[in-house]
Amino acid sequence: MKALIPALVFAIPACAEPVFINQAAGLPAPHVYDGGWEHFVGGGVAVFDCNGDARPDLFAAGGENPARLFVNTTSDALAPITFAEGDLPEIRGTTGAYPLDIDGDGTLDLALLRVGPDMLLRGGPDCTFADASANWGFHPRDAWTTAFSATWEQGQDRPTLAFGHYVDRSNPDGPFEACDTSDLYRPHGEGYGPSETITPGYCALSMLITDWQRKGEPELRISNDRHYYVRGGYEQMFRLNPLAERSEDWPHVSLWGMGIASQDITGDGLPEVMMTSMGDQLLQINTGTGFINAPYEIGTYAHVPFTGDDGRPSTGWHAEFGDIDNDGRVDLFISKGNVDQMPSNAIHDPNNLLMQQSDGKFLEKADTAGIATTERSRGAALADLDGDGRLDIVVMNRRAPMEIWRNATKETGHWAGIEPVSVGNTRAVGAWVELRAGGRTQTREITVGGGHAGGQAGPLHFGFGTETSADVRVIWPDGTRSDWTPVPIDRVTRVLRDGHGLKLGH
Repeated sequence: MKALIPALVFAIPACAEPVFINQAAGLPAPHVYDGGWEHFVGGGVAVFDCNGDARPDLFAAGGENPARLFVNTTSDALAPITFAEGDLPEIRGTTGAYPLDIDGDGTLDLALLRVGPDMLLRGGPDCTFADASANWGFHPRDAWTTAFSATWEQGQDRPTLAFGHYVDRSNPDGPFEACDTSDLYRPHGEGYGPSETITPGYCALSMLITDWQRKGEPELRISNDRHYYVRGGYEQMFRLNPLAERSEDWPHVSLWGMGIASQDITGDGLPEVMMTSMGDQLLQINTGTGFINAPYEIGTYAHVPFTGDDGRPSTGWHAEFGDIDNDGRVDLFISKGNVDQMPSNAIHDPNNLLMQQSDGKFLEKADTAGIATTERSRGAALADLDGDGRLDIVVMNRRAPMEIWRNATKETGHWAGIEPVSVGNTRAVGAWVELRAGGRTQTREITVGGGHAGGQAGPLHFGFGTETSADVRVIWPDGTRSDWTPVPIDRVTRVLRDGHGLKLGH
């Protein structure tokens, strides 16, 4: 088999080992995602800038505890990472949240996943939020929601929203053999109409709408939990318009699925997909017409704990790709943790930090980096919290405080943050961003969804080693391709459409 990523190897001196520093003390108070069996799953975090200061803020699900908003108050790249408590109505029962600009006013809103009716919060000035569900015609049923994704369909000013539901709590024979269906909401006037049912349902735990073939036809991928084994379930792919399961040419894969991550790691411009599970963490390589399993020796399966003597299977939740050391090779973080005290799976299950090497294989570095914690981790995020160009890590835990890890890795490479801006679909969801440095090209798709119960809205992060110049082009959601345009390095740049060119802003 060919090396998976020969096209993305940049000339860079050997970097120091990744190092992270615990910054959880920078939160105004510890935050815990807690609750009974309805909160065994979920526990996501939304990462987004809610006040325009170019510092990512955090919305943390609380389960039976109130959800909390943490506003980033980090003063500069040399200062400790700190947060202040944000002004948020008391909302309980949250399992997760995803940021997106629903009404196109330029301010990010939040789609809240809940045990109970889901909510749409409209973002206002200075990180204020108000429930806009009724005003926007969003009338969800009382369900147990654990997955979400969204996209802007052609000709629409508002996004299409997919909410993935877990167990049907109203079924007296549950929870086993009681997987719920899911719901798709399309724009209708200034809001939303009745939902379309996504069926069959196999206890969705992650969703991602992605144009994985790059044909201008985004499709909905769903990762499902173990309950589907009772009734022969599998991972799913749905066409969106009209809504229909893609069954005639989509091979059925049964996996105790928890989370989804998607990114091109082979350099061919097509996104691979990572699916976490109770057992193998399955990386699949995109062939353009389907996916094939990556070979075991690539090092991403992470099927048992890599420390300690507990050889039982791992339980993977949130997976996310990101270039931790800015060497131009995408790395992979996976949060791990037992559902509760399931004897079939490892109890002390450290999170993974899989650093990609020049041969395309991944090596475990969480222990030497200092982040191999063994709480019951759930949602997570890789984001530059302090503006120093290095991706930091946020980890949500069930029944234990959330974690903030500052990336203190030395001798990292150059980088660029690219943030496309558009009209209506203001964050250009569905666009593809390509960065070219040293004759090599990296590709990112702007999506809403994936992970486990939480996601991000913000600049796309590219590392490119010792190269000192970079060009960017954007394939906008309508398919228009911009010209290649030079962009500054080691900073975040907003890019706007300017005919076939790009206009650069701060």
